[in-house]
Amino acid sequence: MFGLDPHILVGTIAVTLFASFVKGAVGFGMPMIMISGLASILPAHEALAALILPTLVTNLFQAFRGGLRPALAVVAAWWRLIAMVCVMIVLSSQLLPFIPQALMLGALGLPICAFAISQLAGKQLKFHPKNRNRAEVIAGTVGGFYGGLSGVWGPPLIALLLSLEVEKREAVRVQGVVYLIGAVMLMAGHLRSGVLNAQTLPLSAALVLPALIGLATGFRLHDRLDPIRFRRWTLIILTIAGLNLVRRAFVL
Repeated sequence: MFGLDPHILVGTIAVTLFASFVKGAVGFGMPMIMISGLASILPAHEALAALILPTLVTNLFQAFRGGLRPALAVVAAWWRLIAMVCVMIVLSSQLLPFIPQALMLGALGLPICAFAISQLAGKQLKFHPKNRNRAEVIAGTVGGFYGGLSGVWGPPLIALLLSLEVEKREAVRVQGVVYLIGAVMLMAGHLRSGVLNAQTLPLSAALVLPALIGLATGFRLHDRLDPIRFRRWTLIILTIAGLNLVRRAFVL
């Protein structure tokens, strides 16, 4: 099915279920887990294509979970960040077909490891509230650039929200809206780049259902989980996944 060995297909579904569960429970992490896990069993370009539709649909649910009006308020309040994410995703996504797979894997693995390890060590990139406008532009530029190449643009946004001490529920909503708009741009960019095509689209579409199952499970468990402990284990898993990507980059 989908031209994949059954064991690889099962592994792909399992990665999607876990990644979407994490997203439902803590609000982020799905693209990082999916690209790390899927790129271990699929070619890097196919792994990126596979995560596009599940990411888009789950972000839709996360962004509008609190209703339409709060989501629109996020767009109005964070438009600089959103604009830069969109622009950079469109631009960087066109570079993907020209980047060797080994370089792409290394470029994905190193930032994921750096982000996860710094979070585990309690060290975070800090933005002063007085420089919020500039910080939004920087976070959007860096996040969008990596987003177009890998589907991952969360770490700079998370660092920004933590630095500004945004309230937990609002932070999850902001992430959902920004990720949703970025996911739309990612899909558009890779329809143009050719990464998302007639061969890769069916698998991406098939992963939407397990992604929604995982997201719903994560939502239900959100209030019953110890978020600090769960987040710590998520970061440990991300570190391992990122190191595996770096290993694959050196092997290729």
